Amino acid sequence: MKDHRFILRGFRFRGGSVWEQPLWCLLLGLLALTPLRIGWGQAADSPQTGVLINVPSPLTSRDVDQILARLSQLAVASKRGDALDSGRATVVLRLSSAAAGLTAGVSRQSASNEERSTDVPPSAAGATEFEDALKLARTISSAELNRVRVVAWIDGAISGHDVLLPLASETLLVSASSSLSDAGRFEAQPDETIAVLYQSIARRRALVPPELVDGLVDSGQEVAKVNLIDGESSFLAGAALQTARANGRVVSETTLAGAGEPLVLDANQLRQIRAAAAIVDTEESVADWLELARLQSEDSRSMNQAVGRLIRVTGNVTGSRVRRWQSNLAATIDSPDVNTWLVAIDSPGGNLNRSASLAATLADPGPVIQAVGGLVTGEARGDAALIALACQPLLMSPEATIGGSGADAMSPADVRRQSELITLVAESTGRSVALLRGLLDPSISVHRYVHRRTGRVRYTTSEQIRQEKSPDQDSDAPDANAENPAVEDNASDWQRMEKIELAAGLNASQAMELGLADGIAPSLQEASAAIGLSAVPPELSDRGLVRWVERLGSQTGLAVTLLVIGFMMLSIEASAPGLGLPGFISMVCFAFFFWIKYLAGTAEWAELLAFGLGLACIGIELFVLPGFGIFGVGGLILTSIGVMLMSQTFVVPQNAYQLGELTRGLWVALGGLGGCVLGMILVRMYLPQAALATGLSMGVPEAHLDESERLTHYDDLLGQTGEATTPLRPSGKAKFGETIVPVVSDATAIDAGQSIRVIQVLGNRITVEAVD
Repeated sequence: MKDHRFILRGFRFRGGSVWEQPLWCLLLGLLALTPLRIGWGQAADSPQTGVLINVPSPLTSRDVDQILARLSQLAVASKRGDALDSGRATVVLRLSSAAAGLTAGVSRQSASNEERSTDVPPSAAGATEFEDALKLARTISSAELNRVRVVAWIDGAISGHDVLLPLASETLLVSASSSLSDAGRFEAQPDETIAVLYQSIARRRALVPPELVDGLVDSGQEVAKVNLIDGESSFLAGAALQTARANGRVVSETTLAGAGEPLVLDANQLRQIRAAAAIVDTEESVADWLELARLQSEDSRSMNQAVGRLIRVTGNVTGSRVRRWQSNLAATIDSPDVNTWLVAIDSPGGNLNRSASLAATLADPGPVIQAVGGLVTGEARGDAALIALACQPLLMSPEATIGGSGADAMSPADVRRQSELITLVAESTGRSVALLRGLLDPSISVHRYVHRRTGRVRYTTSEQIRQEKSPDQDSDAPDANAENPAVEDNASDWQRMEKIELAAGLNASQAMELGLADGIAPSLQEASAAIGLSAVPPELSDRGLVRWVERLGSQTGLAVTLLVIGFMMLSIEASAPGLGLPGFISMVCFAFFFWIKYLAGTAEWAELLAFGLGLACIGIELFVLPGFGIFGVGGLILTSIGVMLMSQTFVVPQNAYQLGELTRGLWVALGGLGGCVLGMILVRMYLPQAALATGLSMGVPEAHLDESERLTHYDDLLGQTGEATTPLRPSGKAKFGETIVPVVSDATAIDAGQSIRVIQVLGNRITVEAVD
């Protein structure tokens, strides 16, 4: 259906415009007040503007990449609903005379047969390469750009492989002096592969008959329009023409090109065979014929390049991190140059509400941002899948995963509360609402449905199918094959097929098959090129140090190393109180461990409180109240809990992913406590013998005391055994016979009641060891 402008276009009079006639003004006013559904359900609030791209000749690889990038931007904008009228953007590719782009001395001449008899084409320098033309033709005739109406306007004599572009366009317009000819002009000899590819592209649009396509590619074939004996009129070329003549089937014929002569199709011939829709000579007439208010002219070599910024959504999704990401994105909107966002995603999720807020920003960034591309570099689990699916186009690395259980255990009620936002994301990106909900809520059963009469495919739920009673009701699950799907028949016309398994997530190929992903990109460079960026854009984030620490936070090995070193230095400090350096190193390791976990989104102040209290209790047990009592046990428990909670965003695991995170956190805690044990072993075995470790152990140095310095003589206790009356940490008291004296252990902890033996006596200092 057409919009108001098209319907009213015929209401003009010789005496003036429609607005000068009172009666027609009244009728038009009533029509404007009538709640009609026009076209796709949109009123033409303002005229649509088309884009005119002046395609250079010859085309270079850079030209092709820039044109494809611009087309991709328009397709994304159209999917977001930015395009008016039919919801499709209109792009006119203007093809001017190819002769201007060729090198001097190369012209079309009657001696082309002599030129083609050599092994080298007349001049390939300055000619459009077949691979470049094929790349552009394949894209503009594929489903990738089904939201863009590509119109070719031939405004001159087109030859060489530039001929392939009009064959691939949806609509063909020609100027009065235009023509198509000699597609194989710069080929040394006819190539069957090139001919097959030309036919493949031409069949997609069916603008030019196959026989004429053969004649355009191979000038060695004779081409004619014939009237056959059975009354049929058609085009024949090459061997088919010779066979028809030999069999006497040809009644009359008109030769279009003799053998060895290039086929030339001028504007009138293109109109006669209905390949060209109209003959137009100016931009205004092109816009008028296409029902456009105007054409915005762009040149592929000077058109506005996509200028982007990269933002990394990594680690757990938390409120503070989402606010920081949104603030960084909002800052780019005020920039006069930035028009593209590239989002690199590697996140297990963490908070559905926060992810929904960020997804809304990406799905509807405003008119300044032309494209929001996404790349899942590792995983987009749980609610992070909603962030990824808000990007269009969405690319995935070959090993990436989207969906599945994540850091936030979402309930069906949580997903239902975000129903409106999920629908917004699905509509803005053209994806299935049911698949989006199914990725977030595994309890939703999504099936593939096939229309019994048309074969169209949908991914939706049984409940939605049952609710569709009338053909007017719009589907909430966009069709996999249709451009603007709607339910055409009642529920009985849809046949339910297999169930789509979404609980474990999807890999790249599965996501592409379901229409959730748009391609595979192994690197950011390829993802940038796919959305029209010439290189990986600058990263939008906090200070470089913060980005560096965030990346470190995802490395479990570093966390374990920090804890091992921290606890080792703590045990050394406990063995030699007052030394200072081991204690300082321990404090730095613990602080850095908390910082990287905090920036990773898994550590908050509650976890820090548990960890800090645990260390304080251990310190009390070692330095204030020697023994192995409630402070020692409680300190170890609190420290372990703090380490585990800093490695996860939940308390009790509720899904498979959270259970795995709990296991990893437990191993990190055990590794840290293992460092404490290792530190004690090192102190006991090696430090007393190290020359640079003086003071790190409680070993007693050799010394000789003057007799006058002795207050009490305990030489008689040397070698005697007794019993510790208090815990020795390392000092305490012991009983030898009926005498209780102060003693010092040999750098080991000895419990009260344990048997001991005196190994050294220096004045009034008695050193003992445990007796097994």
